[in-house]
Amino acid sequence: MSSQARVQRTRAEILDSAWTLISQRGADVSLAEIAKAAKISRQSVYDHFGSRGGLILALVRRADERLDIRAKLFAAFDRPQPHERLNATVAVWIGFVKEIYPVASDLIRLRTTDADASAAWEDRMSELRQWLLVLTGSLERDGALQSVWTAKSASEFLWASFSVQAWGLLTQDCGWDEGEAEAVLTRTLRQALLTEK
Repeated sequence: MSSQARVQRTRAEILDSAWTLISQRGADVSLAEIAKAAKISRQSVYDHFGSRGGLILALVRRADERLDIRAKLFAAFDRPQPHERLNATVAVWIGFVKEIYPVASDLIRLRTTDADASAAWEDRMSELRQWLLVLTGSLERDGALQSVWTAKSASEFLWASFSVQAWGLLTQDCGWDEGEAEAVLTRTLRQALLTEK
């Protein structure tokens, strides 16, 4: 095996170990604990990621890549009918949130006290806001957005509605069934954003 392949394999093992630990115990696990789970030294974690922040950022980016969120969202954006486009986008996002919820909810919790967690979350959310602007721009071009919205304001509203926190409040705190929560979010967003056409 080439040294490059070994580096990539070790990097993947660190990320897998970090994901497992954070999913089980929360995002405040230490780098030493992650290194132990990956059966490497703590220094190796630093060698691969530079800092705790580098590891967290790589972790959330890897989740995006593994779950192929960008490609799935852009496939939804390509649906010909505006209502289908929005419905498919909501379904893709909720499927993604279900997968990332344990790690994402902890990163959100740590944002106020951990600059690395905050930077990693903001990196991913700023990209999501840009992606959603592509969707709402297409809805606006098709004349499907209600007149009270611009593409930008609609994308910001959609982004806020897509928050991991909202999903957790409905499904965890309020005890809603996931299917019910998805149906209500889809219907509410459609009613709030789209014309009757």
